[in-house]
Amino acid sequence: MDTEAPHTQRGHSSLREGEGWPRSAFSRTTDGAGPGRRRPTWRRAGALGVICTVFLLLLSNFVVQPFLIPSRSMEPTLRVGDRVLVNKLAYRFGDQPRRGDVVVFDGTGSFVRERPDGSPVGDLVQGAASALGLAEPSDTDFVKRVVGVGGDDVVCCDAGGRVSVNGVPLDEPYLYPGDAPSTVPFRIVVPLGTLWVMGDHRSQSRDSRDHLGEPGGGMVPVEKVIGRADRIGWPVSRWGAVGGGHG
Repeated sequence: MDTEAPHTQRGHSSLREGEGWPRSAFSRTTDGAGPGRRRPTWRRAGALGVICTVFLLLLSNFVVQPFLIPSRSMEPTLRVGDRVLVNKLAYRFGDQPRRGDVVVFDGTGSFVRERPDGSPVGDLVQGAASALGLAEPSDTDFVKRVVGVGGDDVVCCDAGGRVSVNGVPLDEPYLYPGDAPSTVPFRIVVPLGTLWVMGDHRSQSRDSRDHLGEPGGGMVPVEKVIGRADRIGWPVSRWGAVGGGHG
């Protein structure tokens, strides 16, 4: 009995502290478990990152796309570096762009004659970065405000120096302070299925007015509209709805 008690006590101590086991065996058990746990963790993290990226790309392609503002043409409504959230479902179910909407559109065939050539890989990377709002948009993408829709008679300027649509002068509180509604006189009737668009910073905006003498006359086909800029998502200090609209 006296000899069994010390053995029993030592046995319990060995299980608690690792004594009585060869040092190398104990180390292999501990070290082998660590990397075995870490490797699947890194794989899971990588897979999760890929899934999140694919989800965001699908979301931006079909529902909401961040759009980085590259120029001053829409000040003060939108500033350089703002990231607006473009609602791609706004006009998908029969609704049409309205006067006062701020829209993002593909200007190929209206603002630019054709899409510039580029490397396929470079275009793919640029497109993915733009879709996530991490890079400037394509050279063929523009953001402007809808001033006239199909059938509208748009004139500048009336006796008060304002743009008028169908004989009604526009109240444009979104214009850049000090800018005239337009220094270029024009009168156009917007063809059906197209839009007449202008920037809010009229003195800094190349818009429909600059393409009057070109094929298409500066009109943007409704089918080329990518979506409606609904909200400013970044920076945080600029969070909020994209304001404006014709009063």
